[in-house]
Amino acid sequence: MKIGILGGGQLGRMLIQSALKYDDEFYTLDPASDAPCHNISYFTQGNFNDYETVLNFGKDKDVVTIEIEHVNADALAELENQGIKVVPNAAIIKTIQQKILQKEFYKTHDIPSPEFQVVWNSDEKIIVPLPFVQKMNTGGYDGKGVQVIKTESELQDLWKEPSVIENLVDIDKELSVIVARNESGETNIFPVTEMVADPKLNLLDFNVCPVLLTGDVQNQIDVITEKFLNAVNSPGLFAIELFLDKEGKVWVNETAPRLHNSGHQSQEGNTNSQFEQMYRVVKNLPLADTDAITYSGMLNLVGAEGYAGKVVYQGMEDVLRLPETYVHLYGKTETKPGRKMGHINVLADSREELMEKLVQVKGMVKVIAE
Repeated sequence: MKIGILGGGQLGRMLIQSALKYDDEFYTLDPASDAPCHNISYFTQGNFNDYETVLNFGKDKDVVTIEIEHVNADALAELENQGIKVVPNAAIIKTIQQKILQKEFYKTHDIPSPEFQVVWNSDEKIIVPLPFVQKMNTGGYDGKGVQVIKTESELQDLWKEPSVIENLVDIDKELSVIVARNESGETNIFPVTEMVADPKLNLLDFNVCPVLLTGDVQNQIDVITEKFLNAVNSPGLFAIELFLDKEGKVWVNETAPRLHNSGHQSQEGNTNSQFEQMYRVVKNLPLADTDAITYSGMLNLVGAEGYAGKVVYQGMEDVLRLPETYVHLYGKTETKPGRKMGHINVLADSREELMEKLVQVKGMVKVIAE
């Protein structure tokens, strides 16, 4: 099959790497000439937000998918009209790429998500009590387009763009669950992972799997995933980001209609990875089993503060000497502060050992520049 991917970043790269053992042709579209997929696919440099560019890219493909949700969904809808399969479908991409529509989707389908107010312009009175979270309607990812407003004086920092104003959850844990559905209606759900964020960069720092959850919390997550899969009405792989509050209630933070950073540890930690699963979803093949093999975790390799230019991975040789430690680099030659350059997966026999190893590895490697 000719499989087209909108976006040529690291998620697409790892999807293609995983699928090279099969017999398909992969085509990618990305505005950056040196995107991570440029040298492992039939690559087109172009704007995946441009209607005509997306239409022309997809018209001769058997199936088109995404590795970033900020694409031209109207062009994907037209491709569907022309008989091209789009996974996930254009309608759910359009819903999820707009925070306002995404929040209304949860409300309509009785999926628990923090109370919210839609603000279209800066003149509207905000009725959500402080502190609250502001999420821009479009364009946000990796912590961008999200801010916490804590005090009256910080109200002057509100963005003027259309936004969701959301109650601030008293978070105990940040969790993620990756769910998959193929065109035949078969579903599979990965074990829940816990996400530990870097408070300065607002980026995922570690993720850990499996997570020790009470039966009640796991049941809440099971109900959420069932409601979501019933409501979404589309094949696809979706990462549902969750908050567990300090009273034991689970809330949906947001959903990504694609592969996700919180599933990277599945490459070595599960019987099959999120990338294998995504390939099977796109091809409408039987879904893979996803059981956790052992305790696994991931840490992001991000560009260090004060360094920009040709990347150097300081300490990497020492990391490569460690057992059950797996390096994944994204093919990005230029680093800058906070840029995701790769990740490292670690396996262990217990959560305590896993956290020790993750902290050890984090202290060993630094992403700098020449």
